[in-house]
Amino acid sequence: MATRVFITIDTELMWRHHVAGLDMDIVVQRSLEPAGVGVGWQLAQLKAHGLKACFFVDPMPALVYGLDPIKRVVAAILEAGQEVQLHLHPNWTGAHAGDKGATHGPFELIDYSFDEQLELLRGASDMLAAAGAPEPIAFRSGSYSASDDTLGALAKLGFEYDSSHNGSEYPWPSAISLGRTQIAPVEHRGLIEVPVTLIEDQKGHLRHFQICALSAAEMKDALDHAVANDHAAVTVVSHGFELANRAGTRPNAVHVRRFEALCGMLANRRGVLVTTHFADRPALALDRNDQPLGPSILRTRLRQAEQLWSNLIEERAA
Repeated sequence: MATRVFITIDTELMWRHHVAGLDMDIVVQRSLEPAGVGVGWQLAQLKAHGLKACFFVDPMPALVYGLDPIKRVVAAILEAGQEVQLHLHPNWTGAHAGDKGATHGPFELIDYSFDEQLELLRGASDMLAAAGAPEPIAFRSGSYSASDDTLGALAKLGFEYDSSHNGSEYPWPSAISLGRTQIAPVEHRGLIEVPVTLIEDQKGHLRHFQICALSAAEMKDALDHAVANDHAAVTVVSHGFELANRAGTRPNAVHVRRFEALCGMLANRRGVLVTTHFADRPALALDRNDQPLGPSILRTRLRQAEQLWSNLIEERAA
């Protein structure tokens, strides 16, 4: 069976731009379309390579900035033939425009009770639908912050998938009661958990498969490892803002090249690595003991050198 690939792009208005006191239009632009390499550019790359991706969209900033920015990004994603599912950063519940982040709710979803999580998830789902998205069936929590209570609340609301488990962030804030190296999809607490894929970059140390976290060589080796070992799924993470520098004012060429490289790898190997939407409800083997790619000192050192260049040069403000 081919390995299913979930390209997931967390899509949100960025808290740090809110804290900086930027005007709403700048917050939206630097969060969703920063430096010409945001959601629109990513959608174009995915289309050019014939790939499917899931955009986990956080509607919670609408509590501060209104629903219009969320409507626009949802419409763009759907028009491009990609799917929208639910993302949630709960701190927006207590935020106010213009106060530079002085007021906010707790940042981690796991810091809320079961009933509070249930109401947050229900309200966020309703807002996402009001922004034009189909009723969501999949969820990722902001900062991967989820627990078994989160999954129970999602199941109660009719969700079918969660993709919050990240063993590199376990046990906090990713607090679902699965093993640190669980990367295969598994039925858990009433739905299917689709964990973020990991590699072991150094012995005993896990690193998750995210565009800004792995080099192109590491991504290639992780994909080769998944194919060679008949993994059920690979789950890749990116963000709408991740291909620009932290200020959102210029592209980060290292991250842009990685995204382009990943798209090329997946397009070239589409027979064995099949990109998938959660809404496709793909048949997933749920009994696998898939293990992360093992460590390579050389591969890790090369990425660290690339990361140093990214941090010192590519992250500079324009």
